[in-house]
Amino acid sequence: MDIPHQRLVYFRVTVESGSLRKAAARLDIAPSAVSRQISLLETAFGAPLLERTSQGIRPTATGEMVLDYCHRRGVLDDDFIARLEAHQRLETGTISLVVGEGFISDLIDAPLKAFAERYRGVRLDIEQAGTDEIIESVVEDRAHIGLMFHERVHPQIRFWASSGQPLMAIFPAHHPLAESSTMLTLEQLSDTSMALWKPGHGVRRLVDQAFAAEGLRPRVAIETNSMAVLRRAVVAGMGMTLLPRFAVAHEMAEGSVVALPVASEPFQNSQAHMITRVGRRQPQASLKLLRHLSGWMQAFRRGTE
Repeated sequence: MDIPHQRLVYFRVTVESGSLRKAAARLDIAPSAVSRQISLLETAFGAPLLERTSQGIRPTATGEMVLDYCHRRGVLDDDFIARLEAHQRLETGTISLVVGEGFISDLIDAPLKAFAERYRGVRLDIEQAGTDEIIESVVEDRAHIGLMFHERVHPQIRFWASSGQPLMAIFPAHHPLAESSTMLTLEQLSDTSMALWKPGHGVRRLVDQAFAAEGLRPRVAIETNSMAVLRRAVVAGMGMTLLPRFAVAHEMAEGSVVALPVASEPFQNSQAHMITRVGRRQPQASLKLLRHLSGWMQAFRRGTE
């Protein structure tokens, strides 16, 4: 049954006022209009809603049920408005992110902490994934925001923010090549033991393509699907790896690794991307987070800074 909200308002105000005349004065309309709306309600319910007494108008048994419904509906309306206003003020809501593993330290260390402290009611749902899964999650609306390294064009993704982040040669601090003052070549790197992502990973595809273009092959000592393994392998002196600078910012700050540029056009042109789905209307909280991360994350600043 479709019950027009305005008719319920007229009925409730009439009961509260005790007469049609007083209700009409409160509503600033003619008494006949109030009477007409209540009559339409009575027709819809198939029973009288009001009865006259010596003290004025009071609800019938059916009218009491309708009055209780009005009160319950009013509570629901108030609750909805309060929750909607809280959501619009970014006091509530959930934002889903799917990110490449190399972004996690950069994301968590300061940017998300600052955002979470400011918007305490906003829940953050964060998943780690590879490039293909990141794109799939964003395109299928399982995630509001994706963070990925190395561009892969897709007609349904929007590059909200992109930043040049060259793929660097990451060496343990004591490695002979760590003190090189010139840009390293792929030929030099091909003679060095490497810890690399497993084949199929976006960065590994970029590495393999760059080496193959020069008729070379990387000397792979360790293959893994874990960023932590790559970083620890380098720190332990088990070889070097190839990553963007922001992915090893913590180790660089400690002085345990160094990041050196490589004379490879694909490496120099690689980028970090923040993506959303084309046409998706982002909630206010998600828009705020997109702008916040663009300004705070090292991955979205110039790789040379």
